[in-house]
Amino acid sequence: MRMNSSTSPRIEAMDSHIHLDMYAPEDMQRLLAKAKESGVRKLVAVSRNLQSCRATRAIFQAFPGQIVPAYGFHPEQPLPDAAEVDALIAWMLERRDEYFAIGEVGLPYYMRRDAEKMRTAETFPNAAYLELLERFVMLARMLERPIVLHAVYEDADAACDLLEKHGVTRAHFHWFKGAPTTIERMIGNGYYVSVTPDVLYEPEIQAIVRQYPLDRIMTETDGPWPFEGPFAGKQTHPAMVLDVAAAIAELKALPYEETASALYGNAVRFYCEASVR
Repeated sequence: MRMNSSTSPRIEAMDSHIHLDMYAPEDMQRLLAKAKESGVRKLVAVSRNLQSCRATRAIFQAFPGQIVPAYGFHPEQPLPDAAEVDALIAWMLERRDEYFAIGEVGLPYYMRRDAEKMRTAETFPNAAYLELLERFVMLARMLERPIVLHAVYEDADAACDLLEKHGVTRAHFHWFKGAPTTIERMIGNGYYVSVTPDVLYEPEIQAIVRQYPLDRIMTETDGPWPFEGPFAGKQTHPAMVLDVAAAIAELKALPYEETASALYGNAVRFYCEASVR
């Protein structure tokens, strides 16, 4: 896959999943300036816990036209106690008059896999993580907000079960990996997926891009997570979504500008138009 370095003013893009609060403040400001110059108009800043939510909100307030905030609890960490969960949801409800998405939330696939390798799977609290995710799904339904999901492989089916149970259709599975049957289920439900820079070198992600309809795909970086291939040793920055768009265009055998426009339109439709509902 070739890298695309175009910064044509006709190309607009959106980083639909990035952890801005995990960058050093000076790096974040530099990356946001570079993003704007490159045509990356908006970024969805996701959160990991209550402290992270507060930091994300502060970033949103500092860059209100550029940032779409998302508040939640990242599942790949120890379960919070009941008081912590209640405090987080109460904090979100106190700001229900502000626009935000629900995220990043989901299920701990990688932690559970590590527990299986260490032969401690029988004590892993998977049911409790499912209960926590259900609370966020119910919150997304109640507030009519998009939900950003960390749910891969068999966890995606469990997430689909909860989304279907509560009638939540505005769902975004970030950096998704899963079986073709799960993908067909997600397509049928109208869920969105987002693609990271590893689409340039990961056959598994390339196969998903070929299968998933273009009108349900978005671009993301999941920064500051680092990437390999042509991005090895480079700090992850929002402008990398232009390379993601170029790779998707190549995989779909479509013109780059047409594909980039569609990807940007998808993200705007999913996140920005939702803010005025």
